[in-house]
Amino acid sequence: MKEFSITDLKRYNSFNLSCLASKVIFIEHESEIVKCVSLGMFREKFLILSGGSNLVLPENFAGTIFHPVFKGINIDEKSTDNVRVTVQAGVIWDDFVAWCVVNDFGGLENLSLIPGYCGTAPVQNIGAFGAEISQRLLYVDGINLANGKTERLANRDCLLAYRSSIFKHDLKNKFFITSTTYSLTANNHNFLLEYGNLSSSIKQGKTDLSEIRHAVIDIRRSKLPDPQITGNAGSFFKNPAVSVTIANDLKNKYPEIPLYPIDNDNCKIAAGWLIEQCGWKGKKLGEAGVHSKQALVLVNHGSSNQNEILELAAKIENSVKEKFGIELEKEVNIIS
Repeated sequence: MKEFSITDLKRYNSFNLSCLASKVIFIEHESEIVKCVSLGMFREKFLILSGGSNLVLPENFAGTIFHPVFKGINIDEKSTDNVRVTVQAGVIWDDFVAWCVVNDFGGLENLSLIPGYCGTAPVQNIGAFGAEISQRLLYVDGINLANGKTERLANRDCLLAYRSSIFKHDLKNKFFITSTTYSLTANNHNFLLEYGNLSSSIKQGKTDLSEIRHAVIDIRRSKLPDPQITGNAGSFFKNPAVSVTIANDLKNKYPEIPLYPIDNDNCKIAAGWLIEQCGWKGKKLGEAGVHSKQALVLVNHGSSNQNEILELAAKIENSVKEKFGIELEKEVNIIS
């Protein structure tokens, strides 16, 4: 366990926002979490910062930052067709996906190049190109921050939903994820190619995990900014869900509106399309802006801060509500 005082978190969040934290603790082993619990370190203001890929930090955080850096990937069990793999919280998510593809373990390849650590993947129930980790997650292990005991939550207990989980709600700041376990295919892979233009990006006769991963990476890089170059937190808003009745009314008025059926009664609408129709694509507000290729992504052009980004987000929300009657919901976590 390593402890630092008055640390700028700019390099620890994908939005590249400067944030001065009172104290930062690097957790190098899960046993150190138990020690911190016994010392009462989770009774005062704190934040578990695991990759910093889906949050908007304030300019100052008067509390303790816990940053897990313990790593490891283990094959727990393998049969002819399936494999069970456990990955620790400090492993970079895309490194884990790459490892799975190299070992010909299928199920996560559509989630290539999503930023962040494996410890935060269940928090958002990350997803892309028709896949979500909820489809492959078996269970989550972690430490109960009230008593320091190790606990295991099965998939159903994680309450995984669209960019949501029990870790964002009932267990927020109450559970420190230490590892996650997945059930993957080791043979006869079930490829998910129906979403967007993924299928057309795959070369005929070469459909394998590696080909899909490379296609996903190419598509993401063509549309999304690289956080190493332009600070961003990926999709800033969720794709809103509306009733089929509302969706049909909007379709009659805007025939080109992208709709994605959820069930017989509800549809999702592409939030990026709504934002673009309101004229925000490529626009700036100070150093905060909307990405020029994907309106769903807000970016930091250099020295933006939380207030500026939230002001821009509020203006976008108001525009969409006024034009379409739809309320956007933020996907990112706003840290106070």
